Amino acid sequence: MTLIERLPQVRGRYIADRDMSAMSWLRTGGPVDVLYMPADVDDLADFLRNRPLDVPVLPVGLCSNMIVRDGGLRGVVIRMGRGFNEVEIADGQVRAGCAAPDAMVAKRAAQQGIDLTFLRTIPGAIGGGVRMNAGCYGSYMADVVVAVDVLLADGTPMTLSAEELGFGYRSSQLPDGAVVISVVMQGAAGDPAALIAKMDEQLARRAESQPVEDLSCGSTFRNPAGFSSTGRADDVHDLKAWKVIDDAGCRGLTRGGAIMSPKHPNFLVNTGTATSADLEGLGEEVRKRVLDHSGITLEWEIMRIGENSIA
Repeated sequence: MTLIERLPQVRGRYIADRDMSAMSWLRTGGPVDVLYMPADVDDLADFLRNRPLDVPVLPVGLCSNMIVRDGGLRGVVIRMGRGFNEVEIADGQVRAGCAAPDAMVAKRAAQQGIDLTFLRTIPGAIGGGVRMNAGCYGSYMADVVVAVDVLLADGTPMTLSAEELGFGYRSSQLPDGAVVISVVMQGAAGDPAALIAKMDEQLARRAESQPVEDLSCGSTFRNPAGFSSTGRADDVHDLKAWKVIDDAGCRGLTRGGAIMSPKHPNFLVNTGTATSADLEGLGEEVRKRVLDHSGITLEWEIMRIGENSIA
């Protein structure tokens, strides 16, 4: 019996042996056993309630913060896409589906005079942003999230408050197996034209210092000691990941088709020919060199999932 034959009937779509490299921002990685694209929330809830419990399940959005290893993934990847990307704005609050791109949410909010401008330069979708408390320019999801609708691992719907999410530096405490469905956010009021100009300025600043045209997931490693006693990210801390990487001589370091960007050494880039093994191997080499040079153990910010290829 194939895996698809073991899975519950759905109104969405199953695809066997789906190539993950086509979905990954890094354009690398092997196939997943089954890709599932739910038709809507009810379809997804039915799937979660009735799926075989021995089958691993992983929800993904834009795959903008992960390395999918070359051996691919076992089990089911749930692709949160159409039907989960709506954005609604009312009474000064923004409700965004988990698959709504951060940049789109920022622009839609700005047009209605709501300041979520920090999202404009963050690659990825809102669901992943909640999971990792994404942020930049001193603002974080923890600052704007009001509530999050999720489906628990057994398909039970639940609404979690910001306090219940337990936001920390690049982290949240979502229940194990929970799938983010939508997020309610509230930002400061502002003049739409001024907010749009602010985002344009942020994009220009980013282009000056980061390899925005390259195949990259953004920051590869977390900033060492990058949080305060309150659990919020500390953007004024002098110790930055890019600096310790640079000091260890890793700017421009290569392995196969992977390179630590000469423009920003905390950006791991696929030059066009990299495998996932090249990318992850280069990252581990950087961690070793930084540890040898400064005694600092860098922590990955990018997820690494799946299995290595068997030689």
